[in-house]
Amino acid sequence: MAVSAQDVKALREKTGAGMMECKKALEETNGDAGAAEKLLKEKGLAAVENRAGRAANEGKVFIKADAKKAAFAEIATETDFVARNPDFAATGEKIAGIVYEKGLNEPTAELAALVTDIAVKIREKMELKRVKFINAGPGELVETYSHGDGKIGVAVIVASDKLDALEKPEVKEFAHDLALHVAAFNPAFLTRDSIDQGFIKEQSDIFLAQMSQDPAMADKPDNVKAGILKGKLNKYLTSICFLDQAFVKDDKLTVAKALDEAGKKAGAKLSIKDYSYLKVGV
Repeated sequence: MAVSAQDVKALREKTGAGMMECKKALEETNGDAGAAEKLLKEKGLAAVENRAGRAANEGKVFIKADAKKAAFAEIATETDFVARNPDFAATGEKIAGIVYEKGLNEPTAELAALVTDIAVKIREKMELKRVKFINAGPGELVETYSHGDGKIGVAVIVASDKLDALEKPEVKEFAHDLALHVAAFNPAFLTRDSIDQGFIKEQSDIFLAQMSQDPAMADKPDNVKAGILKGKLNKYLTSICFLDQAFVKDDKLTVAKALDEAGKKAGAKLSIKDYSYLKVGV
């Protein structure tokens, strides 16, 4: 049957398929727009499935947040070009919004279907890698930061013993600086106290093995070797613990010292309750 140009245009706008594909689909379904849309999706799904073996290492971390809640959604794509597609961006923002509203920490069928729909439309392999929801408690605020066109997403929860301090511009700015720090240095742990002793022993064993292979260490007394090992381990833990790292805005200060100074200026005791770091493909 003959189909109108208006119907073809409407189907194209809804599905993103080419004009000729929309025309053929409408002809095959006798002008039934719903059936034509289903047919195009089926054909599109086949195209996406044919890409199943291809790597999806690009993508974007989408964020929706306010001062009390933050939601993340990481969607992987095959190419960076598609990761900048407006329709893809709209879908990612919608998914982050659902994660925010429902407090989700695991992908759902609803979210997966949204990704499938945009993958069909764009015809590229995509995957919802992970979602994360963060909820600040009383006396806490959440600050988020997106870096590198959404390649990295960060959230930091800052706590204060005085509620009014969290409303001060300087505290909010400092929280933002902390988020910048996490994006730049990706600390593995918040504090040394949060590190499992098994992990510390493993690192000590690695340093001991390295020292045993160093000819310069052979004649050193055991107490000197023990001091060198302690120094190596301390330097390593300093590099991976958030509070021990040199602060991104002033490397003469540790994050702990910068936190203390920021708290004094705000007339409160500030602390870092938790933080999150999401990077595409990691």
